[in-house]
Amino acid sequence: MKRAVTLIVLITVLTAPLYSYRILYKEQFYRLYRENFYQYPERIAENVYWLERALAADFANPLFALARIEDAAHWERYRYLFMMHVNLKMVELHLRWGSKYNKFNAYFFNYPWQRQNLESLETAESLFRAALYYWDEALEWSARAWELRRLQLTQIQYWQDENHRIETGTLDYEAIIGRHLDRLQDVRRTFLEMDRFTY
Repeated sequence: MKRAVTLIVLITVLTAPLYSYRILYKEQFYRLYRENFYQYPERIAENVYWLERALAADFANPLFALARIEDAAHWERYRYLFMMHVNLKMVELHLRWGSKYNKFNAYFFNYPWQRQNLESLETAESLFRAALYYWDEALEWSARAWELRRLQLTQIQYWQDENHRIETGTLDYEAIIGRHLDRLQDVRRTFLEMDRFTY
């Protein structure tokens, strides 16, 4: 009896039609982005992959946008806000990823792992510099969206809030990333000055 049930389930699974569709548009790739409770580097890398694909893809038809689009002007603002928001998410992801490799202190007892720590700092620095690139992109899209700020898209109010914070200067990732890079250089210098006599 157990074999018969197993066989029926197996036949059903193998012969059932597969309901899938191709992911082609920015909005579809963006929906694959997930905020994970545990921020492991591989999960961050997966989110970076989906958002990179979202940046490179075409927009879906306005009927399938993440906000209600009333006219061409709203469509233009929506596109600018979308690109700004995704670039901001890329900044946040690269900062989070870089923090996994960043060292905040160089203790004297870390000398036996000096090379590994320096490699880790190099990885963190490259991720922070990538975050700067995406910040510059976000600034460009934010400036374009700000010109159309009289148009409101209530479904994506958070994106409009991000736009306002960028344009008023209350959100400045360049300063944050700069502080991370300055601290990283100080820690790197301390590691480079270590030798067997300091240990």
